[in-house]
Amino acid sequence: MKKIVAVTSCPTGIAHTYMASESLEEAGKKMDVQMKVETQGSVGVENELTDQDIKEADAVIIAADTNVSKDRFGGKYIVEVAVADAINDAEALINQALEGAESGKESEVDSNLYSQVSDEKSKRKEKRTGAYKHLMTGVSFMLPFVVAGGLSIALSFVFGINAAEQEGTLAAALMQIGGSSAFALMVPILAGYIAFSIADRPGIAPGMIGGMLASSIGAGFLGGIIAGFLAGYITQWLKKTIKLPENLQGLMPILILPFLASLIVGLLMIYLIGPPVEGIMNGLESWLQGMTDANAVLLGLILGAMMAFDMGGPVNKAAYTFSVGLLGSEIYGPMAAVMAAGMTPPLGLALATVLFKNRFTRQEIEAGKPAWFMGISFITEGAIPFAAADPIRVIPSIMTGSAITGALSMLFGVGLRAPHGGIFVLPIPNVVSNLGFYALAIIAGTIVTALMLRIVKPKLEE
Repeated sequence: MKKIVAVTSCPTGIAHTYMASESLEEAGKKMDVQMKVETQGSVGVENELTDQDIKEADAVIIAADTNVSKDRFGGKYIVEVAVADAINDAEALINQALEGAESGKESEVDSNLYSQVSDEKSKRKEKRTGAYKHLMTGVSFMLPFVVAGGLSIALSFVFGINAAEQEGTLAAALMQIGGSSAFALMVPILAGYIAFSIADRPGIAPGMIGGMLASSIGAGFLGGIIAGFLAGYITQWLKKTIKLPENLQGLMPILILPFLASLIVGLLMIYLIGPPVEGIMNGLESWLQGMTDANAVLLGLILGAMMAFDMGGPVNKAAYTFSVGLLGSEIYGPMAAVMAAGMTPPLGLALATVLFKNRFTRQEIEAGKPAWFMGISFITEGAIPFAAADPIRVIPSIMTGSAITGALSMLFGVGLRAPHGGIFVLPIPNVVSNLGFYALAIIAGTIVTALMLRIVKPKLEE
C-alpha cells in the first residue's frame, strides 16, 4: 500500500484546517492509500508526523495558507497547494503526489561540503528533544533580531563611537533601530518561542509577556529563558486541565489560555523569580566587567573550547547564547572570543589540507577549499565532515586551536558589537576593538589547529 503524509493549516486554524484533513483522509481510504494528516490548528499541532512516518512515506502533501516548514521532508516529493485545493479535490492531489514520487523527483544526494554540513545539521535537529529542543527553538527565532540589531548598532559606530548620542542624526536613528528596537525584542522573542515550542501557538503571548517583564525588571536573557519555560509548561498544563463544552472550545487558544498563563507567569516573574535572577545577572555583569587578565584568559579558553567541541551542537550553542545574551548588557568581550573561536576550526582544517596533503584523502582536500569560506563566514559546522571521519584526532586538534584563539581574544581585550558575520563585519569602523590583535588571535588559532593535525594525523600510507 502506498503511503502519503500531509500537513494542513489555515490562517485561523479552525474550520478549513480540519476540513482539508478530513477530505484527504476520506480520499485516501477511497483510493486505498495509507494517509496520515498532521493539522496545525488554533490549538497547536495535532496528529503530529513522526520521523518514521515521513521516512515510510512515498510523497508529501502540504495544503496550507500559512508558512509550513519543509525542512523535515528532505528527499521526498512534495505537492504544495492552498488549503482549499485539498477540500475541493483531494483525489487529484493524491494522484499528483504519487505520480511525482514514481517519477523519481526526490532530492539528489550531493557529496560536496555544504550538503554534508546541511545533512549533519538536519540530523542534529531531528535528535533535539526536551528542554534543549525548546531552548534552541527560542534561540533560532531570536537570532535574526540579534543579528539585525547588532549590525545596525555596528553601522551607527561608523560615524563615531559616541555619534549616536546626538539626536536627529543618522547614527542616532541606526542606534534606535538596533538598540532600542531589535535588542529590546530579543528577550521577549526568545521567551515567546521557547513557550511556542512547548505549548504551540497559545504559549506565544504568555511567553513574550514573561520575556518583556524579564527585560524590564533587569532579569535579562536568563530571566527570559526561565519565563519561556514557565509560560510553555503552564500553558500546556492549563490546556490539559481546563475542559470546556465543545461549543466553547474556540475560546481556549485566543482567550482563556493566553490570559490565564500570562497572569500566572507575570505574577511569578514580578514577585518570585525576577528579583533573585536580577541579582544573579547583576553579579555576573559585575564579575565580567571587573575580570582580571587571568580570569579573562580562563573564560576565553573555556568558551573557545566549547565552540569547537561539537561544532554547532548543544555545547557550542550554549557558549554562543551566553555571549549573545551579554550584548544587551554592553559586555562585548565574550562575543569576540566566541566568534573568533568558531571561525578557527574550518580555517585550521582548510590550512592543514593545503600544507599537509599526505594526511588527507582526495575528498577531504577538495572539501578544504570551501572550508576556507565557511571559516571566514563564522560557520563552525564546516569542520563537521572532517570530525565525523576522524573524531579522535580532529576534535582535540580544533578544540586546542579554538581555546587558544578565545584565550588570546580575551587577553587582548577585544570587544565585538556584532553577533555574527565573520570577517565581513570587521571592516565596519568601531565594530571591533583592537582589530589587529583580533586578527592575530584568529591566525594563531588557525595555525595551531593545522599544526595539531600535522602531529596527530598519520600519513595515509601509514
